[in-house]
Amino acid sequence: MDLINIVKNIRAKKSFLCVGLDPDLNLLPKHLLNCEDPIYEFNKSIIDVTSDFCVAYKPNLAFYEKLGPSGLISLDKTLKYISDNHFVIADAKRSDIFNSAKMYADTFYDYFNCDAVTLSPYMGFDAVKPFLRKGKWGVLLIATSNPSASSIQNIVTHNGNPLYLDIVNESHRWSNEANMMFVVGATRTKEMFHIRSKAPNHFFLVPGVGAQGGNLSEVCNAAFNDHCGLLINVSRSIIYAGAGEKFKDDIYKSCFKIQQEMELILKNRKFIS
Repeated sequence: MDLINIVKNIRAKKSFLCVGLDPDLNLLPKHLLNCEDPIYEFNKSIIDVTSDFCVAYKPNLAFYEKLGPSGLISLDKTLKYISDNHFVIADAKRSDIFNSAKMYADTFYDYFNCDAVTLSPYMGFDAVKPFLRKGKWGVLLIATSNPSASSIQNIVTHNGNPLYLDIVNESHRWSNEANMMFVVGATRTKEMFHIRSKAPNHFFLVPGVGAQGGNLSEVCNAAFNDHCGLLINVSRSIIYAGAGEKFKDDIYKSCFKIQQEMELILKNRKFIS
């Protein structure tokens, strides 16, 4: 999916929501555990009730790889169930030498047919290059929301910049906003503001709104741009909104509430009428 279609979907759905598909067997509604494939049935239910309110899905590979072959089968079935008009990000956080990176890219693009893959940029361009295909996206981890991230990402380099900002500047030599995004945690709005000043046209994938304490309005104040420029990832607050047999109703209500907040922001910023 290209940039034009991402923006088109945001306008059409009045939403810039990305739903994280992070299924944990210990947290699934108990009645689903009797299904042949509980993970897939859970994901399918989430997709059914959220697809009208989000523009993207982001399965975190760790939740599937933990289960071995059966987890990867569940992932494959889930990805095939998602409609083509949703942007799909494989949250794999890959990074390796060129030959290995190419194998990872082939896996996620050719086999799983994902649109994007999250990547660690610290091995440099050759580890990122295979993911920068036309119509596909490398999503670089820049300023993440985990507690110890700033101890590395905010180290001041010989340029006098924090490391995360040097990586943003270096990445401009690799590609542009047509197939590169940045991961910036919702709790890192100060860094987000500085990153936006160096990357005015890139999309940011922003986890951490909701359960991790990030504030949607503050994120938009720091980084909203002329084409929205934000994909807000929400996982736990949506997918675990309910645990009973009517869990889909709770997921629907939670997702709809977030979409309504986003629609209001888009209208207030004159992005939609």
